[in-house]
Amino acid sequence: MDKVITQRIQSIDMLRGLVILIMLLDHVRERFFLHMQVSDPMDITSTDPALFFSRFAAHFCAPIFVFLTGLSAWLYAHPAHGSPRSASAFLVKRGLFLIALEFTLITFSWMGSYHTVWLQVIWVIGLSMLALAALLHLPRRAQLLLGLALVLGHNALTPITFLPHEWGYSLWTILHDRNILMQTDTLTIKISYPALPWFGVILLGYYAGPWYAATQDPIKRQRMLLLAGATMLLLLLVLRGFNLYGETLPWQASDSLLNGMMSFLNFTKYPPSLHFLLVTLGGMCFILCWLERGMSNARRPWLAASGRVLLVFGSVPMFFYILHLYALLLVYSLVLWLFGANQGPLFGVDHISTIWLISILLAVVLYWPTRWFSHYKHTTKKPWLRYL
Repeated sequence: MDKVITQRIQSIDMLRGLVILIMLLDHVRERFFLHMQVSDPMDITSTDPALFFSRFAAHFCAPIFVFLTGLSAWLYAHPAHGSPRSASAFLVKRGLFLIALEFTLITFSWMGSYHTVWLQVIWVIGLSMLALAALLHLPRRAQLLLGLALVLGHNALTPITFLPHEWGYSLWTILHDRNILMQTDTLTIKISYPALPWFGVILLGYYAGPWYAATQDPIKRQRMLLLAGATMLLLLLVLRGFNLYGETLPWQASDSLLNGMMSFLNFTKYPPSLHFLLVTLGGMCFILCWLERGMSNARRPWLAASGRVLLVFGSVPMFFYILHLYALLLVYSLVLWLFGANQGPLFGVDHISTIWLISILLAVVLYWPTRWFSHYKHTTKKPWLRYL
């Protein structure tokens, strides 16, 4: 199996594996620590630092998933061996598949029912793929400029709002404002991930695709990653440091260094503020460079083993996404049945450290079916498996 996986771009799959494990931690938190709700952005006066930084780490997941979706679309259109091909049909089919998946299997895995449909990250990746399919044939410079305009400029649209009875409400709820899309006596549909800034992220990912072309010099690619990452983090320091633009909640200095740091890093996720995207995508560039330079050629046995584990999780991300959600539904239902609710109608643990422990145990248990499916997917080569 390792031979099969290493034929892929290792740093990309390892990054996917890393953020998948961080995502697992956040979803365990949402199952067993929901009684300690976090707002968006977080209230640092009432949020324990361990919870704050656990949630902050999870901020990296969605931007990296969406960016790598765009990058992977370019790699699909420009295979290392073979002639270039259009990614439009694949993006449309995959995008529609993901949207259908969000409405069906994924909604049920969260709620155990269909009375509320939360349209979250899989929904917005699906929508972003449809948008990218429509924009593939723009000139590369136009793709870059449009991607930058959406990422840099969407915060300027915050003053625009629509009331539920107004004509633009539904479209604006999908594109920019987190709100209820539809509500009846039996069904509520809520938009958790407004799509407009994510369209910019997937466009930038597609634009960055040539950095990973088979003919690209790895040293040049790493320099471009470092330059892009440094530029984004420097822009963040200027905009955030002076509270200029790009975040709804200004940061404030504190007598405590820790509280000051938490205030500085307290970004809005729904929709993702410019500051949120700068820190996550900027950090992503440095992590990609580090993974390519270090982890994939690690000489220390434990570091090399860690890289192989990340490769397994990152090689079949959709399979693991569905698997871990149903595993959490099963485990939570069993625990609730055995011990009953202890936090109002919920069952919850007392400290975030227990969430970390549960996450590690689940990662170990779920590694084996993930490893099996990864081997099956990359050896059978069945077309439908590309969707998982």
